[in-house]
Amino acid sequence: MPLQNRVDPYGQIHAAQQRGIFTGNRGVIHDPETRTLLRRRWTTKAWIICTLEHPRGIRREPMGRNSPSGGAGWTELFFLDEPTALAAGHRPCFYCRREAAKLFRRCFSGSPSAPEMDAVLHAERLASGGTAQQLTPAKVAVLPDGAFVADSERAFAVRSGQLLPWSFGGYGGPMPVLQSADCWLLTPPSTVAVLRNGYSPTWHPTAAER
Repeated sequence: MPLQNRVDPYGQIHAAQQRGIFTGNRGVIHDPETRTLLRRRWTTKAWIICTLEHPRGIRREPMGRNSPSGGAGWTELFFLDEPTALAAGHRPCFYCRREAAKLFRRCFSGSPSAPEMDAVLHAERLASGGTAQQLTPAKVAVLPDGAFVADSERAFAVRSGQLLPWSFGGYGGPMPVLQSADCWLLTPPSTVAVLRNGYSPTWHPTAAER
């Protein structure tokens, strides 16, 4: 039975078999005894994106007791890829992805500190109460690669002027820009600006196959 720790582009957390190529966290949001989520979905505004392999080779038991004191430690979440994690409102970790985090900050308006970025993103990310912006097809067409949009049923990543349908297992074949007016921006606007300013996220291999 898969654990409930897979994150979709809306920032919601699910149980799914596929792990993806990045991990990350929002603080401690699980019960290590039952390895299930608590009702809260974050305990910090620092929602980060981490490498799957710990820089020091430390191995963790997902949603187990990983604190040195025997407590829960942070709750491991998993993302298909970096565009998915960015859409959910996360940002690169300054510990295990330092160069990516520094570039993300340079591309962020005003090059703020990590806590300042987190405060801005926390107000914008959908999973913490932000409001999705409705987009016209013309606005979708000029979004940078790595941004995410959604219609009433599916989420799509923008790549090379087309839309890639998202799933936990990877991306589907490219589609033209949605013509319906019922289209919404999932990625926080500040992160869209980061992408527009030159930050290039790491994609799941299925994106390159399309």
